[in-house]
Amino acid sequence: MARIPDAELQHLKSAVSLVAIIEQQGRQLFKRGKDMIVLCPFHEEKTPSMVITPSKNLYHCFGCSAGGSVIDWVMKTENLSLRHAAERLKAVLGHNPAVEPLVQPEELASDAIGQQVLLSRVVAFYHHTLLNAPEAQAYLSKRRLNHPELVSQFKLGFANRTLAYRLPASKYKAGAEIRRRLQAVGVLRENGREHLRGSLVVPVMDAQGQVHELYGRMISDDLRASVIRHLYLPGAHQGVWNAAALGASKTLILCESLIDAMSFWVTGQRNVTAAYGVHGVTADHWQVFEQHGIKQVLIAFDNDTAGNDAAVKLAAALVAKGIIPLRVVFPPSMDANEYLCQVAEPETAFALLLESAVPMQEAADMVALERQTPEPDTVSESASPLAAEPAPSVTPNVVCESGDHGELLISAGTLQWCLRGLGTVKAGAAAMKLNAQVLDTQSGVLFADGVDLMSGRSRNSYSRMAAAELGLTEGDIRRVLGQVLLAVEQWQQQGGAASVVNVPKMSDTEQEAALALLQDPYLTARITADLAACGVVGESTNLLAGFLAAVSRKLPKPLAVLIQSSSAAGKSSLMEAVLNLMPEEERIQYSAMTGQSLFYLGETNLQHKILAIAEEEGVRQAAYALKLLQSDGELTMASTGKDEATGNLVTKSYTVKGPVMLMLTTTAIDVDEELLNRCLVLTVNESREQTEAIHAVQRQKQTLEGLLAENERDYLTALHQNAQRLLKPLNVVNPYASQLTFLSDKTRTRRDHMKYLTLIQSIALLHQHQRDIKTAEHRGKTLEYIEVTKDDIRLANQLAHEILGRTLDEMPPQTRKLLLLIQQMAHDMAAEQRCALNAVRFTRRDIRAYTNWSDSQLKLHCQRLSDMEYLLVHGGSRGHLLQYELLWDGDGDSAHLSGLIVPV
Repeated sequence: MARIPDAELQHLKSAVSLVAIIEQQGRQLFKRGKDMIVLCPFHEEKTPSMVITPSKNLYHCFGCSAGGSVIDWVMKTENLSLRHAAERLKAVLGHNPAVEPLVQPEELASDAIGQQVLLSRVVAFYHHTLLNAPEAQAYLSKRRLNHPELVSQFKLGFANRTLAYRLPASKYKAGAEIRRRLQAVGVLRENGREHLRGSLVVPVMDAQGQVHELYGRMISDDLRASVIRHLYLPGAHQGVWNAAALGASKTLILCESLIDAMSFWVTGQRNVTAAYGVHGVTADHWQVFEQHGIKQVLIAFDNDTAGNDAAVKLAAALVAKGIIPLRVVFPPSMDANEYLCQVAEPETAFALLLESAVPMQEAADMVALERQTPEPDTVSESASPLAAEPAPSVTPNVVCESGDHGELLISAGTLQWCLRGLGTVKAGAAAMKLNAQVLDTQSGVLFADGVDLMSGRSRNSYSRMAAAELGLTEGDIRRVLGQVLLAVEQWQQQGGAASVVNVPKMSDTEQEAALALLQDPYLTARITADLAACGVVGESTNLLAGFLAAVSRKLPKPLAVLIQSSSAAGKSSLMEAVLNLMPEEERIQYSAMTGQSLFYLGETNLQHKILAIAEEEGVRQAAYALKLLQSDGELTMASTGKDEATGNLVTKSYTVKGPVMLMLTTTAIDVDEELLNRCLVLTVNESREQTEAIHAVQRQKQTLEGLLAENERDYLTALHQNAQRLLKPLNVVNPYASQLTFLSDKTRTRRDHMKYLTLIQSIALLHQHQRDIKTAEHRGKTLEYIEVTKDDIRLANQLAHEILGRTLDEMPPQTRKLLLLIQQMAHDMAAEQRCALNAVRFTRRDIRAYTNWSDSQLKLHCQRLSDMEYLLVHGGSRGHLLQYELLWDGDGDSAHLSGLIVPV
């Protein structure tokens, strides 16, 4: 029997008026000073000797010495137990559903009480009991489940052994009948005791409020080992907990127990439900999965032997149903609630836990590795699909589906996206303009607008408007939009994998034209002119450098290119122009890459190919792997798995072989030093003259000449792609290598020197059809090679002065350009004012008017020039105008790479 807390008894003794209780019983009270007197009900008397003291709420009889509190009075006068007396007094204080009879006798007579009504009333009684049970509240607090919305929405209750007090006595017909019905549904046992006594009660109800199951968790810690701590109603398990919320997402979190599921729920992960134990996925669960179209299940079973083995078997069943299984991996021997009780920030910790969920093969490998005990017979043959290659494209909480009308449907948490217009977007394109419709399934609010997923500015604008419309934070929308972008890329790649691009066969005419192009003595000039004819204005040096870097994919150590500019300056157009001249089968384009995605691309799928990524920010997770691939030319990862023949634990290795040419774009002014060391940095011309030239070309495209130029571009694209297919990997020998010189004043020039030599090799490789292919015999092998010419070195020097000179400069190219403009402006002002250069003072407004740069750009670059002591700041304190003085005389323009020679 649950003990009534002392605090509750003291509250009743002081809160319920003894005088009021006596008057309710019909006894006559007489005033005597501050006290009251009444005839003592405990012995025969004619003169009142029972004194009632209202100030203390006590009574005392001077005749029989009876005395006590209001509780004692009710117990003795009404012949009630302590618990009944306490509940009697609670009813006096106000409305108390727990005191009302569970079933009225007349309801039994009319058969109005069915199983559902009875269970609903039991749930309501237990729920009210929990709200007034300090021990149950303390248990919820200990398990960090004291969430008011959780308790209210799911009608959590507490069985404190008082249900029988709400029933008529068993000696009456009504009492016997109601007990029989409660025994039939499993609430009472045959001995009349409550089945879930002493337990936290979690009802399993559907969307209509129908009760299908009751789960009880014993809350006492001092139970015997033989006591069962987890209880359900007798019979087969029915119903699915939280089923109404599962339609909000195509992804489902499946826990081992209801306590674990509630642990996810209180951290904000509402698309969660629970099995009835490790082997407790019932037919009702499968029906709900199908009803709500669940496509992805995150299995959050305990990280112990039973939980891991059951997760592998469940994953096999999910795969058979066409559902993608992932494993949420807790620390060893820990479940969701234990993890909740240990972390300091539950919302963040559980969100990261879900983001790190892994495909089931990887989870099974980790389980086996931790146990270090091979169990070849524990997994049935039905789990064999999980022994295949891991699915690196699976992203937790993100599900992609194709719509009936060509749209792409993406479910990311509670947000459902519908993307239209993908049919016109080529896989790997530099622009991805779509109509994006997002629905918040929790609120039902819809937002739709156009967005270019490849444009950071467009994504930010869309996120801002969608957040205002949906009532969510802009950061959350931006994060989910990034997941959508990655999902679209993966979806396009999977679609491309189904239709493998075959190398087109060239006709004799096409092959002759391509060969003629490669044998043209003015090949590099022809390439520059053709790139301009394809619609790119200016940028001849950048285009040629990017083209030669793309050709270097055929070399053992290819170059890497980073195209840098501000937003909307044309970096994507520059990259797309170069890539369009490369064969489709020799380039791979992504918007973003995850940390392990490179390891699963296949052993030779990247060899001698171009890997182009739209934004450098999209590869931060894969930055380490990309650096290794660029430096070492190979990636290797070891993972554990089971041998298909024996079932024993073995080590499997995944290898990705290079060489691969990398091409990235970025809007960052300060580029990561590690990335800068490995790349040729191409900076886009952002001058006003360049903008005017671009506008002129854009207008020209609207004319008939523009239509003809578009047709010419298609011809040139096919011509250059065919020419690239005729290039083959060859060894390149530089007979002038010993005569070359290069700067050696900085450690980083060790890598820049190698870029310079590779640039020379790339030029020679491009001209391989104009060179004699020579052979050399060495150790029984015949080595074919071509030789570098002086013209190759001369062209490489010309490009190196401008390209490598920028990367070796102490300041970014945009800052260097502003410095040159300021120098020109200062000289003009000195000539106009007829004064020395060091006497010229100018403001940021003067610079803005002269350069037409934005104020935000000038703030950044002027601060950098001031920090590097190229500009001297005058004034600037409160009330004084901030002015600059130019300290640079124009000497030491490090944009030129000195020390390069052409051998004689």
